[in-house]
Amino acid sequence: MVDYPAPRGALTRDRPLGDLTWLRVGGPADALFQPADRDDLAAFLAALDPAVAVFPMGVGSNLIVRDGGIRAVVIRLGRGFNGIEIEGDRVHAGAAALDAHVARRAAQAGRDLTFLRTIPGSVGGAVKMNAGCYGTYVADHLVEVEAVTRDGAVVTIPAADLRLGYRSSDIPEGWIVTRATFCAEPGEPAALEARMADQLARRDATQPTKDRSAGSTFRNPAGYSSTGRADDTHDLKAWKVIDAAGMRGATRGGAVMSPKHSNFLVNAGGASAADLEGLGEEVRKKVFETSGLTLEWEIMRVGEPAPR
Repeated sequence: MVDYPAPRGALTRDRPLGDLTWLRVGGPADALFQPADRDDLAAFLAALDPAVAVFPMGVGSNLIVRDGGIRAVVIRLGRGFNGIEIEGDRVHAGAAALDAHVARRAAQAGRDLTFLRTIPGSVGGAVKMNAGCYGTYVADHLVEVEAVTRDGAVVTIPAADLRLGYRSSDIPEGWIVTRATFCAEPGEPAALEARMADQLARRDATQPTKDRSAGSTFRNPAGYSSTGRADDTHDLKAWKVIDAAGMRGATRGGAVMSPKHSNFLVNAGGASAADLEGLGEEVRKKVFETSGLTLEWEIMRVGEPAPR
């Protein structure tokens, strides 16, 4: 049994993770650590055996934890990391702050980060995945991030050093993003609120927002610039090639490719992580057979399968 450091925050061994993910699946982590604040996180990582893996987890909105769980300390930031501060054109947000809350707070202050309003999840995950919506990406606004390294050092990283690409970043493994600073253009609060309301209406009309999903399942098979911006010369969308392969509404166990939007993998009730990932792999195989395209997962899949 690993001898973990004694933190001020909550440390729970063998903690099941299913209730912490939007898809409601997943086995246990070796331990779940919820630090009290940044100093608690830094001290814990500094004292933790370097051989022990750590995995940062946000609100589980873009994640499949496999049924066998994760052989690591899962670090989940909470109340001590969700502050939002606005200073001129700079918006400082804790990594645990929800993207939607950051967008709304910025709009109330007359600052435009409206692209974050419909992105599910928290700021830390948005930075890691260079999240984007309606043609705008984190890379377009990010100034810098604060992070705690695997050995417990607190560092500030300029956005340029993260090499943000399409749904990707160069944040080193085991580093925990704790805060992000964005640059936001001015805007009239009422106009920004109206834009966000329109975005929500458009999303709800086309996506299964009432179902258990993890957002888009696969990346669009198109061309992208280094900042993650789509190349307009490409028009391929994942849902189009999934439809062409006849996989809209496909099922496996309790998993289904949503009939409303075929790039959304849904837990329709009682699905296991194996059902969800297995259905996703069936879709990838069928799309390759029918179009020659290899879809890449956008949902992160971590951990081990359940033992047979």
